[in-house]
Amino acid sequence: MSKSIEELKSLTTQIRRDILRMVHAVNSGHPGGSLGCTEFFTALYGKVMNYHLPFTMEGRNEDHFYLSNGHISPVFYSTLARFGFFPVDELRTFRKLDSRLQGHPTTHEGLPGIRIASGSLGQGLSVALGVAEGKKLDGDKSLVYTLHGDGELQEGQIWEALMYAAAKKVDNIISTIDYNGRQIDGDTDDVLSLGNLHAKLEAFGWIVLEEKNGNDLEAVIGILERAKAETGKEKPVAIILHTEMGYGVDYMMGSHAWHGKAPNDEQLETAFKQLYLEAPADY
Repeated sequence: MSKSIEELKSLTTQIRRDILRMVHAVNSGHPGGSLGCTEFFTALYGKVMNYHLPFTMEGRNEDHFYLSNGHISPVFYSTLARFGFFPVDELRTFRKLDSRLQGHPTTHEGLPGIRIASGSLGQGLSVALGVAEGKKLDGDKSLVYTLHGDGELQEGQIWEALMYAAAKKVDNIISTIDYNGRQIDGDTDDVLSLGNLHAKLEAFGWIVLEEKNGNDLEAVIGILERAKAETGKEKPVAIILHTEMGYGVDYMMGSHAWHGKAPNDEQLETAFKQLYLEAPADY
């Protein structure tokens, strides 16, 4: 059943609560980027992407999503659980021994919704391009979506894949870049500036869209729908999505400090007050 915008907005708050609860419980994980990408995941799974349940690895005649920057697994796991891929209660096993919810997504335990092991940065686009070309060979008109961190674009394999996608006219892929300007060691501009990313992606032969309000759910839905309209034109499609790391929790925003740091008990309580829900469905 399709959810209303208001229901999806409430769900983004619930997902943020899940993220914080998961990383707090094991004192490890990556809350910053996860919180910043919550609107993207909610928009993708709640409004934009065509997928079927129960999940199958092959996923014929349905859209696929590949998370390249796999360290933001908390937001991915919460989204999958909240949209019915596996029981919400399983979120309490995050990063624990014998869990299907490892720090970086893996495939060997068969967690529904996960099609590749990711987190070794720079690899997700290459995998997704192979899937996109496979769909074309099969006559499957579905789309392939990917998500990448902006710091991840410092990996050379990304640029090889960008070049390949345009050269081979892979026009059934939409790749989104989480452009929050921060990575584990500091601001991206200080570590290794990406320069004019929009111009670079266009120079590599991609159709490039940009959204400045990446933490506005309706804006994210809009840019993803615009991107869908640009597919099938013999060019791959990229979205530069400007987000804020740690969005929704005031003390996590404006810094790279919470890239991979869990809140303590007091900090969790403070965050939950900011992410208040009338009747939270916390696991």
